Amino acid sequence: MRTIALRIFGVSAMSIVWTLLWGRFTIPNILLGLVVAAMIMVLLPLPPVPVQGRFHPVPLLQLTGLFAWYLVASSIQLMWLAIKPGPPPQTGVLQVQVNIQSDLLLVLASSFITLTPGSMVLEIDQVRRILYCHVMDVGSARTVEFFYEQAAQIERLLVDAFERGGGSLPAEENR
Repeated sequence: MRTIALRIFGVSAMSIVWTLLWGRFTIPNILLGLVVAAMIMVLLPLPPVPVQGRFHPVPLLQLTGLFAWYLVASSIQLMWLAIKPGPPPQTGVLQVQVNIQSDLLLVLASSFITLTPGSMVLEIDQVRRILYCHVMDVGSARTVEFFYEQAAQIERLLVDAFERGGGSLPAEENR
């Protein structure tokens, strides 16, 4: 049952992307998107990804809201760094130790961090569960600590939303 639900979700998501690429929600676009998505699922199947745990909607809503807030706040921060007088900000690579068991959630966490303006995951150490992140502004201890807090909040909400047992390490222990 879960496999069928995941396939339906995959076909639906791909057909929505197809329709968005065409720019108009019309019946032919939606139907063609469904056909193309179904063909992709049949002709180019992905290997099965082990999915464990349960879906918890409240932490997922919190994660969505937090992510939206980070998008806005980080965009404003980057805008300010781009227009403020003086030398460019100091950049650096920081490592983030995560306590995520699922490979799928590890990839989701790295995607969330990468999509937050001003940071990008350069490498994922799958065995040791370390994300190596390029961060735009590491000029002060406060900005470095803020980045680690962002990563810890994203991790905690992903674990709470999707992993069995929930919970993760507090921000201080997460480095």
